[in-house]
Amino acid sequence: MCPSPPTPAAAKPWQDDLHAARAGDCLALERVLARSRQDLRRYAEHHCVVNDVEDAVQESLFTASRKLADLRQLESFTSWLFRIVKRECNRMKRGWRSLRQEEITEDIAGPCAQAPAGLARDLAAALESLPPHYREIILLRDVQGLTIGELADTLALTREATKARLHRARALAREYLQD
Repeated sequence: MCPSPPTPAAAKPWQDDLHAARAGDCLALERVLARSRQDLRRYAEHHCVVNDVEDAVQESLFTASRKLADLRQLESFTSWLFRIVKRECNRMKRGWRSLRQEEITEDIAGPCAQAPAGLARDLAAALESLPPHYREIILLRDVQGLTIGELADTLALTREATKARLHRARALAREYLQD
């Protein structure tokens, strides 16, 4: 699922193209993005609504072409691209969900209904987007107010693992909310 080529002999031209693209070579950028496109599409099929796959891939490739110079480590190019696609899929799902929710609310409640507060809806969507183990730790810590020690006991983790999981969960929620 990785855009990098399977053979070690082909890895050198791929890395050369990547370095050249980062330096501003348009032809190298086209080769890198063309090589990555099919894998991004496959990845997006698992994270997007079927109708949004191609749009998510296009937006992701466009974003990658603009932001490639900002990437600190070229070795993380593949995972960086996949994160962009996943973020784009989540953005499209949120847009579709909120649009559909407004249509349904308007149809049922009429024009006088109060819309839920934007922040609360965004936070709920961010928590909903998290995997269950990350959602659980955020709810236990930030809603129920458990300490790190209590969290570690409840989840049967070490204190260090608890802190790492909490940090990762908050980072994912923050990333979701930034989109």
